[in-house]
Amino acid sequence: VRVVESGGGLGQPGGSLRLSCAVSGDVSSVYTVGWDRQNSPDPRDMVALIMDDGVTYYSESVRGRFTISRDDAKNVVFLQMDNLKPEDTDVYYCRANYRVPAGSRTTRGPGVQVTVSG
Repeated sequence: VRVVESGGGLGQPGGSLRLSCAVSGDVSSVYTVGWDRQNSPDPRDMVALIMDDGVTYYSESVRGRFTISRDDAKNVVFLQMDNLKPEDTDVYYCRANYRVPAGSRTTRGPGVQVTVSG
């Protein structure tokens, strides 16, 4: 399983950006896809997560502003970032957890820069 992020860039406070995560490989083995950030105060804390049954999770800092969704036909997961704040500035990574015969593994993309300024 591989994931590659796209989107991001420069956004203004109060504005919006959308990140995309393309999932490839043995997609049927993937059971969660989420986004985390490089400088999270808690390295274990996902910014947002979507499970294979559609259940979503958001960190407290983004709940109500960010929305995670997916397009199953295209194997893409989106992170819609609304009402951006300067403190959202960071490198964002897509992370997928997937099943293997011995248990599970995690793969992470190279990351995309999000900068909120203006």
